[in-house]
Amino acid sequence: MKIAIIKYNAGNTQSVAFALDRIGVSYAITDNPEEIKAADKVIFPGVGEASTAMKYLSDKNLDQLLPQLQQPVLGICLGMQLMCRFSEENETHCLNIFDETVKRFEATQINKVPHTGWNNLKQCKGWIGPEFENTFVYFVHSYYVPINQYTVAQTDYIAPFSAAMEKDNFFAVQFHPEKSADIGEKILKQFLKN
Repeated sequence: MKIAIIKYNAGNTQSVAFALDRIGVSYAITDNPEEIKAADKVIFPGVGEASTAMKYLSDKNLDQLLPQLQQPVLGICLGMQLMCRFSEENETHCLNIFDETVKRFEATQINKVPHTGWNNLKQCKGWIGPEFENTFVYFVHSYYVPINQYTVAQTDYIAPFSAAMEKDNFFAVQFHPEKSADIGEKILKQFLKN
């Protein structure tokens, strides 16, 4: 199986690579369109800022390629947000795979922004599956996707939000499976079975 990890202006490609090393899966970290098209599975990770990430994707024509991919694609954290239509982070137009708007958390006296740390998954269905109900995964984010028709798992922080989404061959998680210990490893394996 050939896995392509999308290389772009975002920070956590290496931690995703280490996670795949741990589960014994080979991969290439690439921004080459032909290599991405030829992969059996594509992982689109990200830690960073939406507009600079989209500029890099646009400069490499990956903003045109990614929505057209036919193989299973997994967006992680910023990768999931960039798969949406629009992000409030610097008013950024994104890939429009999921017709949703990414919103910024409004901090409260109790809950600070960013949302950082372990939180549990609820109402798991679709590719995430009920076996992950109430398991804990690791989050670091200031922006979120509201609950929508594509939501297959949710988490509560300030308000309920989409922890995972699914549409056709596109899968996405707001949390970091590569930093979520055994549960994260199982979720990565779950994606790789699709």
